[in-house]
Amino acid sequence: MSEQHIASAFDRDLETVQAHIMKMGGLVEAAISGAANSLAARDEELALQVRQGDKAIDALEDLINEEAARVIALRAPTAGDLRLVLSVLKVSANLERIGDYSKNIAKRTTVLVDSGQIGSSTTALRRMAREVEIMLRDALDAYTQRDEELAQDVIDRDLEVDQMYNGLFRELLTFMAEDPRNITACMHLHFIAKNIERMGDHVTAIAEQVIYLVTGERPNDARAKADTTSQIV
Repeated sequence: MSEQHIASAFDRDLETVQAHIMKMGGLVEAAISGAANSLAARDEELALQVRQGDKAIDALEDLINEEAARVIALRAPTAGDLRLVLSVLKVSANLERIGDYSKNIAKRTTVLVDSGQIGSSTTALRRMAREVEIMLRDALDAYTQRDEELAQDVIDRDLEVDQMYNGLFRELLTFMAEDPRNITACMHLHFIAKNIERMGDHVTAIAEQVIYLVTGERPNDARAKADTTSQIV
């Protein structure tokens, strides 16, 4: 088999795997949106759809893992190509985790159906989720276009998600202190906020993979984090 034919086969295999990544990314974006909307509307049916939809995300990750392993075994990619294949595995793993967090939010929505609104928490959570959803879209665009600048912009924007999380965390603490009857709902809302904050971290990890793909090096500077809640006694 000629080297040109091998290269062509590798390119086709890689295009197939990356098409799966884009499909998986679209499902995860929809999961984030669905989870946030189900919470805002206290919509149990939509929350159930998000939970059930996670199976398709998991199945795509399994498929990507299998196909990436096959490419490595059959095509014996060189260093640069191997880096690309390994990045696919890492991106799909991060997408799967974001899908899991969306599913967790949907689970808590079913618990909160009969609870009242707590201040502006629902609006704040929707804003956080929307920001993460846009970051994910941009991170995937950066991945397909090998756009280092856009990837860095996504990384920088995670700071805003952390700041929104900090503000909401403090607001929920205030509501719990003012009325102990709010504690249960506030704890669920806090875990939802933390799930969204962690989604942002996984989106950032995808953006970091883009920079690694383009430059061959991982970002040197430690990523700025604004989650200061661990400092609160």
